[in-house]
Amino acid sequence: MSIRVGIVEDDRSFRENLAAWIDQTPGFSCVAACASAEEALKRLPNSAPDVVLMDIHLPGQSGITCVLRLRRVLPQTQVIMLTVEEDSEQVFESLKAGATGYLVKHVTPEEILEAVAEVHRGGAPMSSHVARRVVAAFQQPARTDAAAVQLSSREEEIVRLLAKGARSKEIADRLGISFGTVNTHVRHIYEKLHVRSRAEAVARLGGK
Repeated sequence: MSIRVGIVEDDRSFRENLAAWIDQTPGFSCVAACASAEEALKRLPNSAPDVVLMDIHLPGQSGITCVLRLRRVLPQTQVIMLTVEEDSEQVFESLKAGATGYLVKHVTPEEILEAVAEVHRGGAPMSSHVARRVVAAFQQPARTDAAAVQLSSREEEIVRLLAKGARSKEIADRLGISFGTVNTHVRHIYEKLHVRSRAEAVARLGGK
């Protein structure tokens, strides 16, 4: 069964080219390509995509606001933000709103689809920004309740690699373990923070 992908992007050329690429790639289908947050909030609930590629900068409501509202009606849908530049503040706000990850627009279409597939596999992806917050939280016991819980040596290895920007597959290859094992360790980290998602992890760890 194809992974159902929704696109929210105001750049018509980028939106149409990305939609065409998705539809032409086996295992993927574009179920909706929207030019604004307002259009997305009307169309996506009926399209029920598995993954949404969301531009942060949209006319009218921002992509961040759209994620927040979309997650309320499509809690199982994963959202990946598309950004021109890696603005850490906006990425942080996106994750708090419920986004699963982010990509800069200059990555290749293959990399975009790879990220979509990885998210859809049911793993627990964690961006380098969030991973650095996890590291900071466990290094500074006074900052959060989470710091009172100890990470295993393997979990520490994984979260530090994530903090450096390594992807789950790269970590798996480097440590000689499976992709699924990496995701299991990340889920355990979430459990130790008493959260169920990356967005909740960010909120619990707090700060900018």
